[in-house]
Amino acid sequence: MHTPPFIVGLGGTTRPGSTSERALAVALEAAAAAGCETRLFGAGAMPCETYDPTRPERSAEAVALIAALRRADGVLIATPAYHGGISGLVKNAIDFVEDLRDDTRPYFDGRAVGCIVVADGAQALGSTLASLRSIVHALRGWPTPFAATLSGRDKPFGGDGRAADEAALQSCRLVAQQVVGFARMAHAGRDTA
Repeated sequence: MHTPPFIVGLGGTTRPGSTSERALAVALEAAAAAGCETRLFGAGAMPCETYDPTRPERSAEAVALIAALRRADGVLIATPAYHGGISGLVKNAIDFVEDLRDDTRPYFDGRAVGCIVVADGAQALGSTLASLRSIVHALRGWPTPFAATLSGRDKPFGGDGRAADEAALQSCRLVAQQVVGFARMAHAGRDTA
């Protein structure tokens, strides 16, 4: 491979350091440890304006996100579960992928997308994950076979004298490993083409 794969992570909440953003950071750290270039779009870096396909104007955050996704070899998405679905903030950021529709690689085409969901209740984990995977499919992405579903109530990344849950860390790392593995195969194929 001539250049390292580029893995983009988007997600979290409007609160820096949220559980979903921390899960995304763990996954991106695993991708970086595997030799990838990474970029995190979390609190404060995701577009705040509502996606509007009729308006060509884009904020600096939207332009940066679109540019990063355009060159991404793989994507990691981490969302909190809000009322059984993905958060409005994360869905809005994903909607900007529509700006890639006329690209040589439109939308998430040819990219593995790792899904991470955080919820306080177990019931929301499954429905939110199914929704996120459906969105990735609609955007021509390849959801990884493994997805991380984490209970935010269990404080998976520690705090208040509690150690991080090794199983939660491993889940985030496994999602990243699958995205990186697919990205390397796809990236190598483009390098030789």
